[in-house]
Amino acid sequence: MRGLILLAVLIGLFAVGCGDANSFPPDFEAGDFHGAKIDNKWYSLTPGTQFVYQGVKEGKSARDVVTVTPAAKRILGVPTTVVHDQLFLDGQLAEETHDWYAQDEDGNVWYFGEATQELENGMVTSREGSWQAGVGGAAPGLIMESDPKVGHAYAQEHFKGQAEDHARVLSLSAATAGYEGAQLTREWTPLEPGVIDHKYYVPGVGLVRETTAKGPQEALVLVKKRRAQR
Repeated sequence: MRGLILLAVLIGLFAVGCGDANSFPPDFEAGDFHGAKIDNKWYSLTPGTQFVYQGVKEGKSARDVVTVTPAAKRILGVPTTVVHDQLFLDGQLAEETHDWYAQDEDGNVWYFGEATQELENGMVTSREGSWQAGVGGAAPGLIMESDPKVGHAYAQEHFKGQAEDHARVLSLSAATAGYEGAQLTREWTPLEPGVIDHKYYVPGVGLVRETTAKGPQEALVLVKKRRAQR
């Protein structure tokens, strides 16, 4: 059995290196994480920072406020940074999420899950999509590599039947929203085979734009990055 497990890990690592769209991140080790600091140049999460996005979602005017909190949540022995995400549609809070991230010693940013809820008229209508690494067979995924390569694909999350997002790097020199030299990724999930998203990341800034490449048209653009108000 030990030999079979080792073989599976080696096959998985080979698949990751080849950019297999169904591959998973390298074998997770809690010992690879030595603190809560996340300073990946493509996806830095400094406590107190707030990102404000505006656009269209579900045919409605959308405003997404993402705040990096000073809180930490220990998952699988790793102190993760808690990020608070509030999505407003036509001025009403429609979705609220707490996401958990951590950066390993090589600078890769991992995603450890989310507690999410959809709301209507101030009442919670669903918590579908919530998951936590280490619970019910869920495993951490990669949200951003330290040294992305064009063509490389990786799993961002893994909770069978609930959360199965993947990403592939399409470019490291894209232009968008007034920025040059952006990283462009294609994101999809087998749970929604008819939907493909494109995301643009800028060094030193982070995610600046998200738009639908296939499926219901949605778009969000960064309009403000600031220190969160206390």
